[in-house]
Amino acid sequence: MIWPAIDLMDGRCVRLHKGDFTQKSLYDADPLARANSFAEAGARALHVVDLDGAKAGEPCQSNLVCRLAKFSGLQVQAGGGIRSGDDIETLLGGGVRRVIIGSLAVTNIETVQNWLWEFGAERIVLALDIRLENGTPIPAIRGWQESTSQSLWDILAAYEGTVKNLLVTDIDRDGVLGGTNAALYTEIKAQFPGLSLLASGGIGCVDDIRAAYGAGANGVIIGKALYENKFTLEEALSCSPDV
Repeated sequence: MIWPAIDLMDGRCVRLHKGDFTQKSLYDADPLARANSFAEAGARALHVVDLDGAKAGEPCQSNLVCRLAKFSGLQVQAGGGIRSGDDIETLLGGGVRRVIIGSLAVTNIETVQNWLWEFGAERIVLALDIRLENGTPIPAIRGWQESTSQSLWDILAAYEGTVKNLLVTDIDRDGVLGGTNAALYTEIKAQFPGLSLLASGGIGCVDDIRAAYGAGANGVIIGKALYENKFTLEEALSCSPDV
């Protein structure tokens, strides 16, 4: 499935360059209008990140996120600063289909495993944002501002058998439009074939979408390329195997 993306700061759609909060591009003043345009183009799903929440370490725009889920007609997955079961309940109760857990999935594995059992693995997306360090994928946390001592492989091994949905973003490709990290996605699917994998970061043309699917991704998140009109959402949707 194709997941067009809306990243929120101060109630507006933005895109960051390589996860840098000081390098952002502002787009629509009305995120709901953008979400509705995605729906009109044929999208069935929407990926939403509260960047203010990711940076602050607590949700900042849950009301807006729930408005998008309620009025767009799209299946919304959303996150950014999720730190408690109450945060999850707020989003799910507001119509969000799946909640994205980022930093806490790395720093507090036991808590997130409990949420997977409590809310159901199908309602939780484990989001691991990585940078390659000497060829090893290392997760970054707290709005991509800090690195961790564990590798992606360490984290995934800890969740094996409990997590269902995985989102992996190569931060250094995010917002650059330079191509997806197909090699990384191939390796993830080889080691953890049972995961439903979402690819994110670097999509700049429809061939990048095809490359992500070819590497085993089950879905692709697309942000800046749509905002910069590199291709249409209709063209992106036509690349999805589930069309």
